[in-house]
Amino acid sequence: MARTNTRLVEAHNTLLKTLDTMEIGDALASDSALARELNVSRTVVRAALHAMKERSIIEKQDRSNVIKRKSIPEDFMEGPPVLLGIDQLEKSFLEWVLRMDVPAGTALNVTQLAKDFQVATHTLQEFLSSLSRYGIVTRRAKGGWQLEGFTNDFALELSDFRAVLEMNAIAHLVKLPPSHEVWARLDQLEAEHISLLERIDEDYHDFSSLDEAFHTCINSVVTNRFVTEFQKIISLIFHYHFQWNKSDERARNEAAIHEHLIYIEALRSRDQENAMKAARQHLATSKQTLNNSLNEHSRAT
Repeated sequence: MARTNTRLVEAHNTLLKTLDTMEIGDALASDSALARELNVSRTVVRAALHAMKERSIIEKQDRSNVIKRKSIPEDFMEGPPVLLGIDQLEKSFLEWVLRMDVPAGTALNVTQLAKDFQVATHTLQEFLSSLSRYGIVTRRAKGGWQLEGFTNDFALELSDFRAVLEMNAIAHLVKLPPSHEVWARLDQLEAEHISLLERIDEDYHDFSSLDEAFHTCINSVVTNRFVTEFQKIISLIFHYHFQWNKSDERARNEAAIHEHLIYIEALRSRDQENAMKAARQHLATSKQTLNNSLNEHSRAT
């Protein structure tokens, strides 16, 4: 059945299950009694009964509603979709950009995207507005939004800022006791990296989400709202633009996995200089990859 409001769906489906425990020809309780039993208003009860009458599940006889037949699966109402929050939307938007190769200059249909991402329109508008602060999207002259590309200077400046944040996080991380949860998380990430290496030929696209998880883990040891906010935008920019240059994506991702594994081992050493050396090497590679990706995309467009 068609989607409708949650209260009606719950009342209708609960009542339908109750009717299935009764006999054909049994009379239902009054609307008021059903409302009390279901803990809803009489308006909701009447809407549920009306839907059942339309499907010939019940019928009016004299002054009572009488069961006419047992239910079938199609009689149950389907509830409205569970809407995503802003955090899940960020992940869905990133996945969409990565997998669909959405080019710069693409007009964004807010109504369609809200439906595709299963979010409220106002949530999507809020999200796009937050991206506009960084020039990722812009408002179109005639209304709506447009996905934009980035200048080399913008992206590379952000890359340098990423390094500042991560070096600061490393200084905190290597001093944490063995009992801190970050070490168990790094063990888990190490296992996930090794697993991806074993299936790199088929699943090299999966590195994007693993890379995000890895750097987020490192930065998570610093409790700072600005770090958290910038980590989101850094992830979006890096993962988005890495995908533009497809020529050596598999090889780049495999090399990055090996750099991550060296980085994890350096963190485990608790030697800050050693850990920062591994981080600088990896972040320099990431910056060069980003620069190559931007240049490649500029030539292609």
